[in-house]
Amino acid sequence: MTVIDISASVMQFLLAFVVVAPLLGAVAALLPAPPGLKGKNPDQAVLRHGVTVTGAVLVATIVLAVGFDHDHPATMQATTDISWIPALDVRIHLGIDGISLPLLLLTALLTFLCALYSYFKLPAGPSPKAFVALVLVLESGTLATFAVLDLLLFFLAFEMVLIPMYFLIARWGAGQRQAAAWKFILYTLLGSVVMLLGILLIGLKSGTFDMVALATDNGRGLTTSVQVIAVLAIGLGLAVKTPMWPLHSWLPDAHTAAPTVGSVLLAGVLLKMGTYGFVRILLPIAPDGMRTFAPYLAAFAVVGIVYGSLACLALARTGARGDLKRLIAYSSVGHMGFVLLGIATMTPTGVNGALFANIAHGLITGLLFFLVGAIKDRYGTADLDTLAGATGAALYGRAPRLGALLAFAAIASLGLPGLAGFWGEMLTLFGAYSPAEGLSRPAFRTFMAIGAFGTLLTAAYMLIVVRRVCMGEHPPQARLSPDDRAEQAVDGPQAVDGGPQPSGAAGARPATSTTPQLADIQTYEAAAWTPLAALTVLAGLWPAVLLGLTDPAVQKLLAGGKS
Repeated sequence: MTVIDISASVMQFLLAFVVVAPLLGAVAALLPAPPGLKGKNPDQAVLRHGVTVTGAVLVATIVLAVGFDHDHPATMQATTDISWIPALDVRIHLGIDGISLPLLLLTALLTFLCALYSYFKLPAGPSPKAFVALVLVLESGTLATFAVLDLLLFFLAFEMVLIPMYFLIARWGAGQRQAAAWKFILYTLLGSVVMLLGILLIGLKSGTFDMVALATDNGRGLTTSVQVIAVLAIGLGLAVKTPMWPLHSWLPDAHTAAPTVGSVLLAGVLLKMGTYGFVRILLPIAPDGMRTFAPYLAAFAVVGIVYGSLACLALARTGARGDLKRLIAYSSVGHMGFVLLGIATMTPTGVNGALFANIAHGLITGLLFFLVGAIKDRYGTADLDTLAGATGAALYGRAPRLGALLAFAAIASLGLPGLAGFWGEMLTLFGAYSPAEGLSRPAFRTFMAIGAFGTLLTAAYMLIVVRRVCMGEHPPQARLSPDDRAEQAVDGPQAVDGGPQPSGAAGARPATSTTPQLADIQTYEAAAWTPLAALTVLAGLWPAVLLGLTDPAVQKLLAGGKS
């Protein structure tokens, strides 16, 4: 069933346009603006160009989804297959199915929202031309990663996003941005070198780099030892990008230093490239190798779940001077641990849960980084102790809509039933309860129990963040001397409100008639954030929209290309 019947040639053109248009737009952004399009402000003109290009790509992606045959989501659609390098049998092979289509839509949506947000709130840094061009190159590389069906093209697209993200962090970031950018690119490049060796091993031993042919063969043309080596090499490269504990240490630094839109794209899109590679490449092409490493992958995943949550709890406690952006980054380590656990089960239930959690994380964490960026812009800091002390009656009293949306995003992140974060985690744990044949049930049920404990830790630190940032903190009465309490009794309630403030919170008071209000959600912020909040609710209340796409494709993938 298709919503609108679109011819195969038009579908091919749309997919090619989605991949290539951002790249052409990046080149156009660096060229002088044609007469009549410069406007009064050249900087605003190039930012408007970014909104236009990403908007066109989003519209094309939506039309692609509308024309997609939802009755056959396991079939590759909108395919293009052209010989590119005959000597190596490398082909320009594009196509989408129920696994890649949601990721394509998520990437196009988040990039458009980031371009729209940047039009009104450009991060401080060099030329806006370079900023727009880098964002568009980043979008093109990410969309290509989810659309290509050739291993070498996948590797090229996978690497294409590194340089844009490096410069976004190093030139438009804050704090220790240079060190964070170098750490990001060194980690990912080293992982990619190892991944390339694994890809070449598969291609040389099987005689093809075509991902569809390799998935259909289901590892029958590769010996078990070749599969084990390939999974180890490719898996390391993918694990760095995911990021899997203990290869995650680049992520908190990168998020803390990155500008708001950089953090949104890094968490919402780039991390998904690693987990997508596990599902698209390793599960169908090297199933025996995956079966060998699945218990270890699951073990690292659950350690990441608990470690990420404990790191967040440590940052959230009073006096820790924890950075809110850094806390959200560590939460991503835990959430992506659930994705890896679902993949490690090698079952349809677990893998569907992983894919659902991927999309949910992109929506929710993208929204969280938008919100934290807005809070940092208003207060000049993301330090939790300063925010909790300086806000007085806090966001609920000073910017109620902003506070309510932050609370909503935090509750969605902790996996409340009825919101998108719930289904991925639940399906992942169900998959771990009954893993694929050949995997140890006692071990995976232990992993399931640890993962379930991780959900409790997630709820704990998210609720602490909501309490401190949205409600604020007041010094406890027990810390006041008898003279202070006597003075309060004389001066009345205002003296209580104006008591000793935490460090960095000078002059802060609860929201009263004399307390200055913060700017609440602006129109452009509402335009950028509302789609993410609405989709979080839609995916939570109607999970069949996403699972109806992914489940048939996952079933076929795990069955070796047989529907």
